[in-house]
Amino acid sequence: MTFILISALALLIGWFWMTQPLFVRRTRRSAGSVPDPLRLEEFVRRIVFDFHPRDFTHPESLSRAARFIGEEMQRAGAEVSDQLFEAGGGTYRNVIGSFGPQMGEVIVVGAHYDTDGEMPGADDNASGVAALLELAGLLASERLSRRVELVAFALEEMPFFGTGAMGSAVHAASLRAAGRRVHAMICLEMLGCFDDRSGSQRFPFSLLRLFYPGRGNFIAVVGNVGGVNIVRRVKRSMRAGSDLPVYSINAPSIVPGVDLSDHQSYWREGFPAVMITDTAFYRNERYHTAADTPETLDYNRMTQVVRGVFRAVTDLAR
Repeated sequence: MTFILISALALLIGWFWMTQPLFVRRTRRSAGSVPDPLRLEEFVRRIVFDFHPRDFTHPESLSRAARFIGEEMQRAGAEVSDQLFEAGGGTYRNVIGSFGPQMGEVIVVGAHYDTDGEMPGADDNASGVAALLELAGLLASERLSRRVELVAFALEEMPFFGTGAMGSAVHAASLRAAGRRVHAMICLEMLGCFDDRSGSQRFPFSLLRLFYPGRGNFIAVVGNVGGVNIVRRVKRSMRAGSDLPVYSINAPSIVPGVDLSDHQSYWREGFPAVMITDTAFYRNERYHTAADTPETLDYNRMTQVVRGVFRAVTDLAR
């Protein structure tokens, strides 16, 4: 009996540690504009169809995509710059759209715009880039106390993933070298796949089914073991600013998927970072296939994700 009680208590503590905060009062704060599902879809379609393919073997397509992203950020009112870097014998670029004061701490919101091979990459990761562009329009009218950098990264996918040649690794290292303090980094990685069917959400371990829904109708905030505070803050803000269910997990990298995006580059530099995701291959069966196309995404719920991320960014930047 003692063993059962101890086990139950350990499960309860684990559940609270991984998923807190549990309850948040929803409040809305007005923005100068509101996210638009039609505009999100237009951005995704432009990225998928106008700049295909977007893998590392087609630097000319990536360059055109980068130019489009920069132009859209500038149109929204961002201060735009390119960060050029060499990798694998080619030249690639991160596109940075900045808002707020020049000095002091910085908040980074990033999404990669390259794809795995010659795949369309609608969810992975045109969805994240579209959200980034929509955030630019929302932030333009905000008075921010901290610098916000919206960064579109090149070379997140293989063969550069996990190396210093990732666009996010280049950016994170440059912040460290410049002595910049990163208040928080938010990685936008696959935001458009939602599924209300029972059993549509899968997990790396069966035990997680005790803590999370079996329907893929939520968005997740993912952090490492040491990132409980930043996960709590982002989750609380997203729940307050959006009607979409928001769940979270703090876990070590041995849990498959926890570190599989650009946020890992900031963890390596010692910066607090989280990933916002629809959980990728744990939900989206079209991941890294030719079926990852724009018509498969849920743009209305993507709009709710953008609302939540916008609230998180502005809360962090105040």
